[in-house]
Amino acid sequence: MSSIYIVATPIGNLEDITLRALRVLKEVDLILCEDTRHTKRLLDKYEIKAETMSYHQHSKIAKIDKIIGIIESGKNLALVSDAGTPGISDPGNMLIKYLIENKINVNIIPIPGPSAVVSALSISGFPTDNFVFLGFVPHKKGRQTFFKNIAQEKRTVAFYESPHRILKALDSMQEFFPEKEIVVCRELTKIYESVYRGKAEEIKKILTDDQVKGEFVVVTH
Repeated sequence: MSSIYIVATPIGNLEDITLRALRVLKEVDLILCEDTRHTKRLLDKYEIKAETMSYHQHSKIAKIDKIIGIIESGKNLALVSDAGTPGISDPGNMLIKYLIENKINVNIIPIPGPSAVVSALSISGFPTDNFVFLGFVPHKKGRQTFFKNIAQEKRTVAFYESPHRILKALDSMQEFFPEKEIVVCRELTKIYESVYRGKAEEIKKILTDDQVKGEFVVVTH
């Protein structure tokens, strides 16, 4: 039976990859990538010559059918995202869901590793025995409700936000839960990694235009 390996890859620092992940990427017949150009940097660093093929949120059913055909031909695949664990706020979960729902005869095997949300939680200092992860903040519809719900949440909450909307998110946090402690993590594991702690108003005063570049993980309790 063929296998598809769900391989976690670095969220920034290319050294953050497991020995098992490297072995699997070397051994599989094909690597499905969110962006083949992005993944090539990782593969080149570790001299991995495996064939790659793009698979992302805009891929059509025809692409999934092609992937199934490859699986049914007896080949082993790996699925990677641009960064972190595939399927976590990532279109990889759609492929996995499709394989399961259509009873495709394939082993689905996780290869654990980096995750931005887990990395942020680990340094937050907040209780992590019971937390909720909300993915990305809605762009427009539902954005206000999103922050209202966090205000009422007793558990630790983590979510992602883009550099274009982080200041707007801090405004909403200041409006709906001004007294909650917040940890804002920027560019985790990368050269400009930064962690900001305090209330929303305090963090917003710290952030400058240069500091809103990069991806953000926000944790609050």
